[in-house]
Amino acid sequence: MFNLFLEPLCRLFGATEDILPYAMDYGRIISYGIVFSSIDSGMAGMIRADGSPKYSMAGLLVGCITNIILDPIFIFCFNLGVKGAAWATIIGQILNAFLYLAYIWRFKSIKLDKKCFRISRKVMAKVSSLGISSFITQIAIVLIMAVTNNILVSYGARSKYGAEIPLTTIGITMKVNQIVSAVLLGLATGAQPIWGYNYGSGQKDRVKQAYRIVLTVSTCMLILAFLVFQFAPMRIVRLFGSESELYNEFAVKCFRIFLLACPINGLQMATGIFFQAIGKPTQAAVLSLSRQIVYLLPATLLLPLALGVEGALWAGPLADALAFITTLVMLKLYWKKI
Repeated sequence: MFNLFLEPLCRLFGATEDILPYAMDYGRIISYGIVFSSIDSGMAGMIRADGSPKYSMAGLLVGCITNIILDPIFIFCFNLGVKGAAWATIIGQILNAFLYLAYIWRFKSIKLDKKCFRISRKVMAKVSSLGISSFITQIAIVLIMAVTNNILVSYGARSKYGAEIPLTTIGITMKVNQIVSAVLLGLATGAQPIWGYNYGSGQKDRVKQAYRIVLTVSTCMLILAFLVFQFAPMRIVRLFGSESELYNEFAVKCFRIFLLACPINGLQMATGIFFQAIGKPTQAAVLSLSRQIVYLLPATLLLPLALGVEGALWAGPLADALAFITTLVMLKLYWKKI
């Protein structure tokens, strides 16, 4: 099904005529790993909840390290180019999935039987309500990527940078930002059982203390990332290949402008997962929607009208600031109740 609509999907995400063949090659191959990727995502949480976070981390590391090792071998030694990158990713996902599936026979608190595979509306409703925040966040990210890419291609074509440079450099910027966000997400996700358990047992002070620790660590890490993004962006850009002067110029702008407000992002991310952990899906969903849909999407559409291609970059810090304020207001409303 994915491959049937691959070309329209690539064009939807802003692929130009020059980039489309590479996107198609990568997309066709990476689609073969969807099943393994789903196993990785689903089993990782179950293994952590079963009290084996090190095993979960080991599975993830096996997949990542395999991908890192095979990427240069397939791309350069076998001359497979972007296809090689896709195959390296899939092989990493397969190894990760098999390692996780092997854990099924090692579960401590879960015993799989026929009843476990029966569909329960009550369980599905509970899981859906708690997971809706993460779902909204992921869908919103996909939507924002599609809109941002198309805006950059459209306005970039009218600028000195052309269509490809803004599209390529924003991809690098978002990918690097996702790596930083993944670390913060790992911190907050790791704290979820602590928040949930202590909240359920009525130990509200421990809940708040754990929240403060996660927020403090997240903010410190984001400040360090901010300093790198502002004062040494070319060091990151060169990791992905340094091109023309125009390419380097816009890549630096992407890091310095789009990630200008990253030090305050930890509050919104940690608080969204915090509300999710203590069984308040509505508040978590509101925070997930606020940054991506309510603020970033309109800003990405409107700011380029006045600022051109750079307007899409300024939409990032504007949305971050507004989401930060929204999170502060909601946290103030519910902190005493918690």
